[in-house]
Amino acid sequence: MTWLLVAAAGAAGAVSRYAVLLAIGPRPVPAATLLVNVAGSFLLGLVLPLGIFGRLSPQATAAITVGFLGAFTTFSAFSWELFDLGRTQRLPTAALYLAVSVAAGVIAAALGYRVGEALSR
Repeated sequence: MTWLLVAAAGAAGAVSRYAVLLAIGPRPVPAATLLVNVAGSFLLGLVLPLGIFGRLSPQATAAITVGFLGAFTTFSAFSWELFDLGRTQRLPTAALYLAVSVAAGVIAAALGYRVGEALSR
């Protein structure tokens, strides 16, 4: 049953992200992505403690976090994990996680662009 909840919530998250993209439209800066990433981070920070402290069932927590927010944004998980590392006094790990996540993301984007560019010729 949890799988179905995650799937349904994921569909809702994907459609929601698409709706934000359509509503905001193209901008000089990726405003839609910024909005969904910040909103997703806020919602993940809101929902995870509710799940941890038993206010939400494990199924509802999975549906919201993995399903909806996983499809709505991927930045929310990154933000929460970085916060949690700092919250639990794992600052060197947090710094490494931040640096590697950002660097790996930019490098992966650049590599993907190069491959896509090569395939487009």
